[in-house]
Amino acid sequence: MSLSEKITCIIQARTGSKRFPNKVLEEIENLPMICQIINRIKKAKKVNQIILATSNTKSDKILLDIAKKFEIIAFAGSENDVLDRFFNSAKLYAANPIIRITGDCPLVDPVLLDNMIDFFQKSDYDYVSNTIDRTFPDGLDIEIFSFETLKKSHDESKWSSEREHVTPYILKNKNKFKMYNYRNTQNLSNLRWSVDEKNDLLMIKQIFQEMRPNQYFSTEDVLKILSEKPNISKINSNIEINEGYKKSLQNDRMIK
Repeated sequence: MSLSEKITCIIQARTGSKRFPNKVLEEIENLPMICQIINRIKKAKKVNQIILATSNTKSDKILLDIAKKFEIIAFAGSENDVLDRFFNSAKLYAANPIIRITGDCPLVDPVLLDNMIDFFQKSDYDYVSNTIDRTFPDGLDIEIFSFETLKKSHDESKWSSEREHVTPYILKNKNKFKMYNYRNTQNLSNLRWSVDEKNDLLMIKQIFQEMRPNQYFSTEDVLKILSEKPNISKINSNIEINEGYKKSLQNDRMIK
């Protein structure tokens, strides 16, 4: 990594979610969800810069304003080609390595983020993720990759699902990239902490309420609350994980 390059978290977010429009603006403890995500990532010690990468549509201007207010980088790019959005923002701001965080993960863990960045820096992997074979709760998703890996993926991805979801091309080409699945000490893949539907949001709001006044609680704190009050997890237990990606595969098409 050269002196000009920066360890960069890119948060992808937009207001136009089909299943739950404006979910990133839904308030959790008097702050839009996207702001909770920004604040939690700011607690990571190893992240040099944060980019909020949204679309160039009129409805997403509010997210650019939020980014500026919270003193992170605001970037507007393609609405549907999120891979292109990532590549252009990373190139413009000398991002390397890149950490991908999605705007539906309000419990993103800064300690886990630092641990995974540290592992990536000490290894020679092109791509490190805790989602290849899930052992962490859905919603603690972290993917880390080099700029070179992102560029190769950007240049060679041809399917709409690869462009929309950023990293499928990498995952489909194990012969081209050195990958590592970062595992948890126990398998918690049955837990759903991401926000795709209204019941997800209700569950997350309940967790934040239980944690008052602390807004920067840890994964261990959340697990403790859920063990004491198991009904909280039941609020969204009927929702399928990765439903959005599965739907995009059904409508997949070659675009290059």
